[in-house]
Amino acid sequence: MIDRKGTTTNLSNPKINYSDESFWIKLKNFALTAGREVVEKALILYYTAQNPNVPAWAKGVVLGALTYFISPVDAIPDILVGIGFTDDLGVLLAAIATVSVYINADTKEQAKQKMKDWFG
Repeated sequence: MIDRKGTTTNLSNPKINYSDESFWIKLKNFALTAGREVVEKALILYYTAQNPNVPAWAKGVVLGALTYFISPVDAIPDILVGIGFTDDLGVLLAAIATVSVYINADTKEQAKQKMKDWFG
C-alpha cells in the first residue's frame, strides 16, 4: 500500500511529496478539466499500487508517475486549457506501459467503477 503519510519520491525536489490525500484532491479538483482519459489512467495506476502482489520496483514507477501528476510543477502547466494535461497523460501512459504486466482485471474494474461513479 502507498504510504498515506506521504513519501518523498522526487530526489531533486524533496518538497514534492506523494500522499493518497493529495492524489484524491488533485483528481477530484481536476477530473473534468483533465478529462476521462487522464483520470482513468491515474486511477488504474493508483489501484495497481494498492495490489500487494505488485513488486516494489513497479510501485516505485507508479508512485513516480502519480507524484508527477499531483505536482504543481509541470512541464506544461495544468491551467492551460486543452494542453495542460498532455504531459501528465504522457507520464501516466509511460508508467502503464512499464508496469502493464501487473495491471489485472480487478484493477481495471476498480478504475472503471470509480469512473462510472464520477462520470456516469
